[in-house]
Amino acid sequence: MKIRKIILAAVLCIALLSTACGKGYEPGKGEDYVYCLNESGTGLVKVACDIPADDTQKAADAVLEKLSAPADDIEYISPIPKDVSINSHELFGEIMEIDFSGEYLNMKNIQEKLMRAAVVQSLIRIDGVNAVSFTVDGEPLLDEKGNAVGLMNEDDFVENTASSPSAYQTDTLTLYFANKTGDKLVAETRDVRYSSNVSKDKLIVEKLMQGPNSGDAYPTINPNANLLSVTTKDKICYVNFDSTFLTGAYDILPELTVYSIVNSLVEGTEAEEVQITINGETNAEYMDAVDLSQPFEENMDFVAADDENE
Repeated sequence: MKIRKIILAAVLCIALLSTACGKGYEPGKGEDYVYCLNESGTGLVKVACDIPADDTQKAADAVLEKLSAPADDIEYISPIPKDVSINSHELFGEIMEIDFSGEYLNMKNIQEKLMRAAVVQSLIRIDGVNAVSFTVDGEPLLDEKGNAVGLMNEDDFVENTASSPSAYQTDTLTLYFANKTGDKLVAETRDVRYSSNVSKDKLIVEKLMQGPNSGDAYPTINPNANLLSVTTKDKICYVNFDSTFLTGAYDILPELTVYSIVNSLVEGTEAEEVQITINGETNAEYMDAVDLSQPFEENMDFVAADDENE
């Protein structure tokens, strides 16, 4: 009789778990989720998670709590180890800054990279978060070469094997640079072959920063500026530079620098607008002349007519 009661209790327990969790840890259609490690700790899997939709900070709280909590299923592993704690996490503009305890630095290389990928890709799914920054006990996270990792988004964690031929693609870009007199933009068409690990919007900005190939065009972006991140969300491309960008290095109209970026991105990607940020913030002016607080639409008025290029 006791055995029958135990079996009945076990059956009821399983039934309750099945009702609560549906088909298990995997998210159903339209269900919110985060990224965790698979059971072998070698890759990422999607795990269902209830995420508040009305508040960005509360959504981040829920995501980080899920990523830190012990796994509910043996088929996945929580990416943040139990000995690594989160000292703080705060939203600055659209950048989520997370400060971890010093134990973060004890993780093995592969484990750390997977953990970072899981955290960043989970947080980027939240409306209002476009990039993530890591610090350890208040100090910037460094890579193997001692360089600051900086801002991260989903483009930093593309699951592709760059050595395979299919991981490369070719395209033709239209890039806008300054003309000789520095008062108009001129278009330069360029054929490129690039890794699928690099997003097209980031590629365009990097090519602009490298300058034109033609002797009839001139660069527009300060070569000492650092590109922190490029990501597109809801048809807006967010281009994030450090503060060096605000100092022009060439004798051209300030608007040309801005619209060389905007026009090149709008023509070359699915973005309809471009928001330029400085260290994640929009409260800045380029050369004390161009307000960067709002997204820009394409503006062809700054492009020279064909007869002006001759």
